[in-house]
Amino acid sequence: MHGGQGPLVLLPLLAVCLGGTQRNLSLGRTQGRNQEERLLTDLMQNYDPNLRPAERDSDVVNVSLKLTLTNLISLNEREEALTTNVWIEMQWCDYRLRWDPRDYEGLWVLRVPSTMVWRPDVVLENNVDGVFEVALYCNVLVSPDGCIYWLPPAIFRSACSISVTYFPFDWQNCSLVFQSQTYSTNEIDLQLSQEDGQTIEWIFIDPEAFTENGEWAIRHRPAKMLLDTAVAAQEAGHQKVVFYLLIQRKPLFYVINIIAPCVLISSVAILIYFLPAKAGGQKCTVAINVLLAQTVFLFLVAKKVPETSQAVPLISKYLTFLLVVTILIVVNAVVVLNVSLRSPHTHSMARGVRKARTLPAHSNILLPTPPGLPLACPWPYSSPAAFHSKPIRGVFLRLLPQLLRMHVRPLAPAAVQDTQPRLQNGSSGWSVTTGEEVALCLPRSELLFQQWQRQGRVAAALQKLEKGPESGPSQFCGSLKQAAPAIQDCVEACNLIARARHQQSHFDSGNEEWFLVGRVLDRVCFLAMLSLFVCGTAGIFLMAHYNRVPALPFPGDPRPYLPSPD
Repeated sequence: MHGGQGPLVLLPLLAVCLGGTQRNLSLGRTQGRNQEERLLTDLMQNYDPNLRPAERDSDVVNVSLKLTLTNLISLNEREEALTTNVWIEMQWCDYRLRWDPRDYEGLWVLRVPSTMVWRPDVVLENNVDGVFEVALYCNVLVSPDGCIYWLPPAIFRSACSISVTYFPFDWQNCSLVFQSQTYSTNEIDLQLSQEDGQTIEWIFIDPEAFTENGEWAIRHRPAKMLLDTAVAAQEAGHQKVVFYLLIQRKPLFYVINIIAPCVLISSVAILIYFLPAKAGGQKCTVAINVLLAQTVFLFLVAKKVPETSQAVPLISKYLTFLLVVTILIVVNAVVVLNVSLRSPHTHSMARGVRKARTLPAHSNILLPTPPGLPLACPWPYSSPAAFHSKPIRGVFLRLLPQLLRMHVRPLAPAAVQDTQPRLQNGSSGWSVTTGEEVALCLPRSELLFQQWQRQGRVAAALQKLEKGPESGPSQFCGSLKQAAPAIQDCVEACNLIARARHQQSHFDSGNEEWFLVGRVLDRVCFLAMLSLFVCGTAGIFLMAHYNRVPALPFPGDPRPYLPSPD
């Protein structure tokens, strides 16, 4: 009995011991889990987050700032707004939040909601959307010495003055200006953060967390603490911390989508000079189509850049230059077409343009006649070969075609070597072209000549002349006296044919000369427009080549404002 009752008595005692052990363990875990709560309760007693943490009124609270950039989202040129994703690191000390870690089981860090503690009211002063605060009020980390570490994220839209002078080969200097909204320099002191004894005078970028922007490349990212002399030291806003972003545009998008098409389309306008000089309608059609295409590109650029009158973008200058060149090409085509279609009936060529075929008004000749015949025939040339005399060419008809290496057909054809038999008089030496040869040149004169031939007078005179002086001088003179009226009519018909042929030749030569002047003008305009297009394009884009981001962020300051290579 006694041996069986011993274990039964020990069972309740064992249960009581186990229960007490579990309660002790549970109590220990509860006390360990509530150390932060207990500390927070102790620190927040009589704590006013609206009061500045200064033990004395003359004390100044030091607030250090550090900016970490994770993404340069965009730069809106029309709104002049820079959108960035950043983390703002702020540190300061609050004497009211000190504790001894030994009193709280070695608790060294306390996480406190940021709305429960005092904050320095540091805001983005140059925002454009009215959002001065951060995106998330995360907890602050409090150390036993009362120092607070706060790292809230934010997406800021800050004002950035855009310089469009060299767009799209430009670079911009944007900044994020932070200041305390309510405290003056006598109350808080804004400083840049320090790590390992070195001041962080730059925007920190974590290569693993940073997202590269597809349009802008960051060249410099310095940070400075500035004092605004326009604001008194006793007022808020006197002290500012400015983070600069010097960014350069990547122009490949605009080169491929705007500049290259504009250059190619404008080259088409230059190529219209390879059309004939008289194809003015086709030239104008092509040039006007190019002009419309350039206007479309100009509208696209106008939608991208800010609406400012302080400067004209480089690409707008180039498009305007192309418009002017295209308009000049249209004007050239109209002028060349007008000159090419001129004729001696409508215009007379000036001496400076053509110095050829100028004969004195009194240079008439008389065909030699046999003695005793009162036959005077006014010939409109100084000699029969004067019609084919080599012209003295002027600027547009000789000098410029040679300089431009143009293939030009001779304006005045060489003397026609006629192999047909001519009627000659051995004593007087004058010659007359047969009616059939002249008739092949001028149909209207042929009709007149054939009419006189039907009358028989010319034919009879020719028959008598062909016999020659074989029957004796007396009979020959008598034959000439009998044939004198027919010979006179024949000479008058020859003079009429010659004058008509001269007029037609002069008209054709005038047309050819005006057409040649048009060709020369077309070639000169082509070279001028080609030179203007090439030189203008090279000059405008060379201006962009020399527009580079400075090697140092601040002129005259040799510091690079970057982490040391160590």
